[in-house]
Amino acid sequence: MDIYYSDHFVLPLPDGHRFPMQKYALLREAVAPFLAPGVLCEAPAATAAQLMLAHDPCYVEAVLNGTLSARQQREIGFPWSPQMAERARRSVGATLAACQSALRDGASASLAGGTHHAFAERGAGYCVFNDTAVAVAVLQASGWRGNVLVVDLDVHQGDGTAVMLAHNTQAFTLSLHGEKNFPFRKTRSDWDIELPDGSEDEAYLSVLGSMLPMVFAQAAPELVFYLAGADALACDRLGRLQLSHAGLLARDQMVFDCVQQHGAKLVISMAGGYAHDIADTVAAQAATVREAYRRWA
Repeated sequence: MDIYYSDHFVLPLPDGHRFPMQKYALLREAVAPFLAPGVLCEAPAATAAQLMLAHDPCYVEAVLNGTLSARQQREIGFPWSPQMAERARRSVGATLAACQSALRDGASASLAGGTHHAFAERGAGYCVFNDTAVAVAVLQASGWRGNVLVVDLDVHQGDGTAVMLAHNTQAFTLSLHGEKNFPFRKTRSDWDIELPDGSEDEAYLSVLGSMLPMVFAQAAPELVFYLAGADALACDRLGRLQLSHAGLLARDQMVFDCVQQHGAKLVISMAGGYAHDIADTVAAQAATVREAYRRWA
């Protein structure tokens, strides 16, 4: 099971910026001790041609060439820089590499990715390119014709992914998210479940446990993209739910059980996580990687 990282491309963000970019390097440090040598791999960069299979060419060129408008940069949530463009390419490249690894070995992971708010023609919500949508497009362009299921358990709806895959007959999108959280104007996934503010472990896991078997039966996936956001934690600044670390791990185990029961391949991305203490986000996402590695190593 290969695991891909791109944390060495650090973005020069303004002082006091809310996006915790340092979590990626901290996560790599947290998972390294329990992984065998050679498992951690540097992410390649997605090419412009790969990105344009899913994204508008003018938008891709604007990101890569530094011609994004001030409004486009505000929608993304941080300013353009050469490092921003390179890191966006590497984040998608990590998911592309994880797809190939998963199809070969059963499962793989990116220590970033899950950039589900990016649309074909624009970025939003800290997401520049949509790594899942690009990965599906690249796979299908190569001739792969399996069914894809996106299990998006970030606390925010995967609005960009839902729109970008809406007319793809081989892709099914599931989003379990906070009812009143960002994005405030929701799109439509194939299956959306909205949870009220303050939902705790029992309610969350009850909904997920009853829903997942039906979704897997309907989608019949050969490849699952799992967005394992840590922002459902009670201590998350942007989450508005009340899950514990044990609850998040139980969530992961439910997803992994279904993947294994259906004989599907698995690509994991980390998606969001904005805990008051960044160590909580890192611990939750390291636990996701540890559980996957335990099962598929």
